Amino acid sequence: MNSTTDFRFRSQRSEKIIALHCSGWNAKQWGSLREVLAGNFELLTPEHYGCESRGNWRGEHAFTLADEAAQSIELIDQSDDRVHLVGHSYGGALALHIALARPHKVASLVLYEPCAYHLLRQIGQAGEVGIAEIMELSAFVCARVAVGDFKDAMSSFLDYWNGPDAWAALRPDLRELMLCWAPKAPLEFHALMEEPVLLSAYAELNMPVLLMRGEYTPAPTDAIVTALSVTLPNCRLVNVSGAGHMGHVTHASDVHAAILQHLGSGSFAQSEDDR
Repeated sequence: MNSTTDFRFRSQRSEKIIALHCSGWNAKQWGSLREVLAGNFELLTPEHYGCESRGNWRGEHAFTLADEAAQSIELIDQSDDRVHLVGHSYGGALALHIALARPHKVASLVLYEPCAYHLLRQIGQAGEVGIAEIMELSAFVCARVAVGDFKDAMSSFLDYWNGPDAWAALRPDLRELMLCWAPKAPLEFHALMEEPVLLSAYAELNMPVLLMRGEYTPAPTDAIVTALSVTLPNCRLVNVSGAGHMGHVTHASDVHAAILQHLGSGSFAQSEDDR
């Protein structure tokens, strides 16, 4: 597939996609994907805790991915048909959690560099390098958030994932969005690192999976994607040339083409056993 214009809708019936955004952003992340889908799918874009529409975590117990996932699982349970899950970064790890919670209600998965940090302790030397980087980043961000220096925390966070001076080049409205999100950052680091799931559990996910990775992905997500690519039984790995962690933005045409090919080529018919 060379362009998104090659897409031909497969079904007479609109299928649901739940798209889960990354840390520090909101549902607007999926604006270009919505345009590409052009009404052929019903796109649902629930926002996470820390976004204005969702509000802040109430702090009744230590935050987990299960707490974040509850909203999307409710959407899935309300649907008569199976849904497709799309997730980027934090949203990708969240999509994996949801797929394990409702495997028979998920038609397929699309994951761009899921930040499933809990896997890093399970995958040898590459994981050790990755967890060391994430622990260093997490410690710095959490320490700066704790004293109210949200700017220093977010500039370091963004520059780690997107390269030097990414914060300086960011649009003012997106900077403000990340500063508002900053207090949520420690909760997400904790939830991602403490997710109590073994790598082998993902071998039970039989739905088609499109797993994507940028050419210049950082060590943690590189190790995670590699491990998942050989564990998920029905997985197609796509390496996006020239892209980094935000490849779905910087290389949107390539990423969208892969997503549309995935949605258009699979057989997602619901069997009687899945009902």
